[in-house]
Amino acid sequence: MFLNPYSVKLASSFFCLSVLAGCHNAKASDQDSTKGATPLKKEHIIFDFEQDNYSQYINTINGFSTLIKEGGNHKLAVTLKSKSNVESDFEFINPKGWDWQATGNFALALDIQNPDEVSTHLYIKTIDKSGQFQTRSVVVPAQSQNTYYIELKGVNLNVNSGIRSNPPSWKSSYTPIVYRGGQKNIDVSSIVKVSFGVKGLLEDKRFLIDNVRLIKPANFDTHYLKGLVDKFGQNAKLDFTNKVSSTEQLQVISQKEQINLQNSPMKGRSKYSGWKNGPQLKATGYFRTEKYKGKWSLVDPEGYLFFSTGIDNVRMANTSTITGYDFDQSYIKQREAGDLTPEDSLGLNPAPESAWPTRYKSSALRADMFNWLPEQNNPLADNYGYRREVHSGAIKRGETFSFYRANLQRKYQTNNNNNLMKQWQNTTVKRMLSWGFTSFGNWIEEDYYHTNKLPYFANAWIIGNFKTVSSGNDYWSPLPDPFDSLFVERADVTLAKVAQQVKNSPWCVGVFIDNEKSWGMMNSDAARYGIAINTLKNNAQNSPTKAQFVTLMKNKYSKISKLNEAWNIRLASWDEFAAGVALTQFNEQTNEDLSTMLFHYANQYFAVVDAAIAKHLPNQLNMGARFADWGMTPEIRAAAAAHVDVMSYNYYREGLNEDFWAFLSDINMPSIIGEFHNGALDSGLLNPGLIHTQSQQERGTKYKKYMNSVIDNPYFVGAHWFQYIDSPLTGRAYDGENYNVGFVNVADIPYKPLVDAAKSMNKSLYERRYNNAKN
Repeated sequence: MFLNPYSVKLASSFFCLSVLAGCHNAKASDQDSTKGATPLKKEHIIFDFEQDNYSQYINTINGFSTLIKEGGNHKLAVTLKSKSNVESDFEFINPKGWDWQATGNFALALDIQNPDEVSTHLYIKTIDKSGQFQTRSVVVPAQSQNTYYIELKGVNLNVNSGIRSNPPSWKSSYTPIVYRGGQKNIDVSSIVKVSFGVKGLLEDKRFLIDNVRLIKPANFDTHYLKGLVDKFGQNAKLDFTNKVSSTEQLQVISQKEQINLQNSPMKGRSKYSGWKNGPQLKATGYFRTEKYKGKWSLVDPEGYLFFSTGIDNVRMANTSTITGYDFDQSYIKQREAGDLTPEDSLGLNPAPESAWPTRYKSSALRADMFNWLPEQNNPLADNYGYRREVHSGAIKRGETFSFYRANLQRKYQTNNNNNLMKQWQNTTVKRMLSWGFTSFGNWIEEDYYHTNKLPYFANAWIIGNFKTVSSGNDYWSPLPDPFDSLFVERADVTLAKVAQQVKNSPWCVGVFIDNEKSWGMMNSDAARYGIAINTLKNNAQNSPTKAQFVTLMKNKYSKISKLNEAWNIRLASWDEFAAGVALTQFNEQTNEDLSTMLFHYANQYFAVVDAAIAKHLPNQLNMGARFADWGMTPEIRAAAAAHVDVMSYNYYREGLNEDFWAFLSDINMPSIIGEFHNGALDSGLLNPGLIHTQSQQERGTKYKKYMNSVIDNPYFVGAHWFQYIDSPLTGRAYDGENYNVGFVNVADIPYKPLVDAAKSMNKSLYERRYNNAKN
């Protein structure tokens, strides 16, 4: 912790907010107004750094701060040592809590200056005394100075729009900090911490902070959600590059693009996009792995070194958004009964003609976002669909619409689905080859499996009515119980289905299984061993995994008295242990046993999956379970490494920070990045994504930096960008995700700076990776 020598105790009366309406610091910027906006004048200064009253409220983790004088004013200069640390944070802390309850609707604002030549993506967490928190993030552009605010109490926080992050509801020149997660409404009567951090960076970061203050909304836009979307699915309220205004414009852009697309790999590539100008190793007719001159590598079917660069989610399933309309109960019951096709649940099938007379507005909030939706007899009505349930949103189920697919119909001037999908596929494959990608990523339409133009990865979701266990963090879903015989059966059925799709094609590199399961987190013992702890609560008669844990402990301790002594608990018998035990205290021996159980559980999961892959896809690689960086433990990684061919990780950061990836040398396995991305707000969308950049140009710059950090790492054999198409402006139907993370926008127009960066990176890919090494 850095403590400034100018520290003095801050009088408690300074935080009295009864004078809020009359407080305004002359040093705070008075240039807050924009055309059509009212200046935010009602402010209460908390720290302006002109008084010696702040040091005891400041903490830095992996960094330091110091007071500087600039232009006659004092500012706090913060340096975060992010290059050599996974995370670095600067914090305002008050263990007694700041009481801001009396302010009414308000936000916490501050001036942030970035003196560097690259932007800084900050993660902000505001925490109350009970531990509830709100998380947000924002990009601070290079060489900029702006005012940013965190809305802590207001009408907008209580509006469930079904969008991951709403448009700003206050008209102001101040920059809103994008909501990411946690609780929107925390206890503002007792705020104990506001932290500003960076994660997974390739360089240290600097920024200056000034005028930390509370502000009140001066101009609330009551129509901020109305009329948001135009007929092309674009932001109707903003102008941006490549915004389409007519179908003719869309067609002209497409025709110009088609002229420059190629239909074969880059020069120097093999049939499968391997490094034809490099060494030729043993050819097996399928993809395999090999450690070549100290670097893990994929080897293509012809024996050429292969590094997988590609794009995920080339499919229509996530292009739909909830419209705010629904149908009568008979139609809903038909949907719930499963009488329609599986694609129905993905929002791909329009309602039948018989249902249209019963269509009604189920959410005015959602429906009023759209300036246009097609009538039933409009050919573009083919792009309606229905979701029987959503993960999170304004309504539980309802009609969907895909503006992206509608724009494809406009562009290609066809209403025939087969013809439309064929033209879309041809263009997409040509784009991938022209942009230099060596493969597709995960989650591509099955129709792409047999173009014989680009290698791909299959995906298997193991679903069924098998028993489950909990890690304590089941945001997406509970984990399967791999000791349940039904899970073994469902794994076999699932991989058999994938094998039918793949048809033993040499173009299939391998198969990913499931995705980002909540295996456990490393922030506490309870989080790390959550699967074991929560399973121990179960009765062994109803939980196959619990029965396994009982056997493990019986074999180790034989007598319940020995377990009691080791764990410092009091159980009368093994029967009581089997019936369910709730652990509240942990010691070294408890943790050792929980670790054993966790590995035992995960080992069974990966063994079952690997057996099914070996049985049905013996020539394809087991690509692992795509671990989220926040949701894995050493036990889980060790279990996976014993069975998979390639370890897979989804890592949403700006690059591979060496501190985080120290475990790679212990595993010593070929690894791949399954997902990463970045985005910006100059796209017209409301949310940049998980990683923020200041512009489309910087998206390309940061893409190259990330990819180069992967290419230069000897353990990695590829990295895949998530995703091909931007999220819908009003959020994907499943969960409201509304990110600018596509290589193409909703009008199917590529983002040129990102494409140019990919071309440049892919062109030098193999030479950089292997340093021109030859036999």
